[in-house]
Amino acid sequence: MSRVWKFGADVDTDQMVPGRFAPYMRPDKDVADAAFIEARPDFNREAVAGDVIVAGENFGCGSSREYAPLALKRRGIAAIIAPSFARIFFRNAVNLGLALFVAPDLVDELQEGDQVTVDLSAYRLLQGERAHELPALPDFARAIVEAGGIVAYVREHGGFPEVQS
Repeated sequence: MSRVWKFGADVDTDQMVPGRFAPYMRPDKDVADAAFIEARPDFNREAVAGDVIVAGENFGCGSSREYAPLALKRRGIAAIIAPSFARIFFRNAVNLGLALFVAPDLVDELQEGDQVTVDLSAYRLLQGERAHELPALPDFARAIVEAGGIVAYVREHGGFPEVQS
């Protein structure tokens, strides 16, 4: 079982990883160790692989720091659920293989500390006896996330996934 970490709206990438903790500022440190180091010290100390972030609207706003979703990916966050994501954060996260779900009803339903399990193969979030359906990602995004990121996808398939318009 994993834990739900609940965040509010408009969580920006500087809150996720402040600039002074950027990988190029600390090349000898893992950026995962700086995840929410100032904005949410309890997350920084206690979040473990498999945990889930549930947030308000516009998660990932601010600068286009690729290392913000990278810190969460390396931390082992299984999924992020929010009513909406900043566009560049969404794309950076998908490219890194981090699963994001737009699910406003789940945001209202899930609470800080809830025990859950993410089943990405079935697009479900298990909470005790309840199974919440997660909305499917677009096919191209799902393929990238399932491969572990865009680099892994290209290595495996020799090119980029096709985007249906």
